[in-house]
Amino acid sequence: MRKTQKFPFRKIFSPSPKSSLKRSRPFKTYSFVPFSPLAMLDPTILTLGGIVLGIAIIERILERWGVIDLVDQFAKVMRFVLAVTFYGAVFYFFATFMF
Repeated sequence: MRKTQKFPFRKIFSPSPKSSLKRSRPFKTYSFVPFSPLAMLDPTILTLGGIVLGIAIIERILERWGVIDLVDQFAKVMRFVLAVTFYGAVFYFFATFMF
């Protein structure tokens, strides 16, 4: 029968790591946040916004000229068109947005 050798635990695993390793100096890191207010400057979004603004200005000009019947018809059509345009623009924005 062979004799078993005993090693104390502290001899195998020293309690503190060796401090001979050099610690690297901390450096600055920058995070690129996926959302930026400049993302709203997408040409498609700006074009749709310009069209909506132009339609609103034309409607106000027609109202001042006194063409109330035409303004009324215009408002009925635009109520639907603007809602579809808005939801389409929101869908487009989130579909092309990089998360």
